[in-house]
Amino acid sequence: MPANDTVLLERTVSGMAIVKLNRPRVLNAINRECLERLLDVFEEVRRDSTIRIVIFTGQGNRAFSAGADIQYLNQATPLEIREFARLALRVTRTIETLGKVVIAVIKGYALGGGLELAEACMFRIASTDAKLGHPEVKIGAVAGWGGTARLPRLVGRTKATEMLLTGKIITAEEAYEIGLVNKIGSADDVMTLAEALADDILKCAPRAVWLSWEAIQKGMNMGVEEALELGADYFSLAATTKDFREGTGAFLQKRKPKYRGL
Repeated sequence: MPANDTVLLERTVSGMAIVKLNRPRVLNAINRECLERLLDVFEEVRRDSTIRIVIFTGQGNRAFSAGADIQYLNQATPLEIREFARLALRVTRTIETLGKVVIAVIKGYALGGGLELAEACMFRIASTDAKLGHPEVKIGAVAGWGGTARLPRLVGRTKATEMLLTGKIITAEEAYEIGLVNKIGSADDVMTLAEALADDILKCAPRAVWLSWEAIQKGMNMGVEEALELGADYFSLAATTKDFREGTGAFLQKRKPKYRGL
């Protein structure tokens, strides 16, 4: 993959891959080409059975992504912006339904559409100097890539309303306190934190991990009784896998399980 590509994919050992936004000169701002490349890259990741964990980050230490390319937004027609937003929604839904664990590693700014990409990930880890926010209203826009739906589910309606209606940009520590990010650390340590989290997940049964994520996602849009029944159904579905027999057998035999994603 050429170094000047807007999105880079790097395969690592132990079932991990790194997807990296690669427009550091403009704080990894997202244009249409970038969104199309993200779709292609994540679809490639989906098809690669050797990849279980994806670390999603931005090139450099200045930004995960400062959001949508404002120069493009200023010149585009309302119809073009609608198509642009629909393309972005395809990307975020692809991330959510990838069948792999996606961990966003945030250094520097994660604003607007950039934060919305991170909100679609299972986990978010931020450097202590990171700045996160939805400043769309300050330029006359709306968080149209999923922020108005996902942020309230992540941090609650009260905090989400404050962020989305004031455009307030918060620190990594504030983001951690409200539950927007899972962990914070120095810029030098965040990738290590992400890899440690990935290692913990890799020790677990792949299908059980994914079924748990699906139960969370779907259950958030259901009533309590329906969500409880869904969890029970997914428990029984996990029991159909060979990994379920391996995991329960290993526990009884007091040995480490050897999961194969079957």
